[in-house]
Amino acid sequence: MTQRNNAFMQYLIPKRIVTEFAGRVARATAGSHTTRLIRWFVKKYGVNMEEALAPDVASYASFNDFFTRALKPGSRPLADADFVSPVDGAISKLGAIDDAHIIQAKGHRYTVTELLGGDAVLADQFHHGCFANLYLSPRDYHRIHMPCTGTLVQMVYVPGSLFSVNPATARSVPGLFARNERVICEFHSEEHGPFVMVLVGATIVGSMATVWHGIVNPKRTGLQNRWTYSNQSIRLRKGEEMGRFLLGSTVITLFRKNAIRFNETWIPERSVRLGECMGNEAG
Repeated sequence: MTQRNNAFMQYLIPKRIVTEFAGRVARATAGSHTTRLIRWFVKKYGVNMEEALAPDVASYASFNDFFTRALKPGSRPLADADFVSPVDGAISKLGAIDDAHIIQAKGHRYTVTELLGGDAVLADQFHHGCFANLYLSPRDYHRIHMPCTGTLVQMVYVPGSLFSVNPATARSVPGLFARNERVICEFHSEEHGPFVMVLVGATIVGSMATVWHGIVNPKRTGLQNRWTYSNQSIRLRKGEEMGRFLLGSTVITLFRKNAIRFNETWIPERSVRLGECMGNEAG
């Protein structure tokens, strides 16, 4: 399919209806029917169940339980680095934030302010900083972990579209990540300053969840919502789980200027694994 045709199809697909239907299927506890669906998915996408804490597909009551499966202890050791990969996935793009812009794909850029739901004050902290877009494919482990230790400042739910976020769509749909539904999590690190993790929704992503809140978008009301945590002390350590996707998507990390020097082996389209070296403090 050409890039133009791919973009055209993305606009035609009834994305919200498809997503709501997929969410119902994923939540269903249908016994042997659920097991057959999981077994088909494992075979189609080559999911490695040997590293799952519960490798027997029949042990999962719903597809969501399987999709957000835990890994065996020690299967993702943390690198001796200031920053570690927060997910299993692949690098879509990474690098410097050009003044106020992030590169989505060749010919496509969007502003940090747009990504952060119009919050120009928060966006200003990341001008001339760095970003990394990490794509989680269907076969990947879908829990999201901390790239470094941080204290939660706020979480914002931003309603939006539900375009697919696969690489082909990223090349086709302008401003994709700043248009899709997303959950913005702002943290502060004592060592590295402010950083943000943006969980981007997509077609058939039933919902997104964080460990401190649970499911963030159980109902899509079309309204932005914000939670602040200044009166709490929610501190998550490097490598600790912070959230998960109920079906797959993309995580975007933002760091301030001079906070991180990316691992020199991190280049677009490279596969990454949770806990591997993402980079070290710049300078």
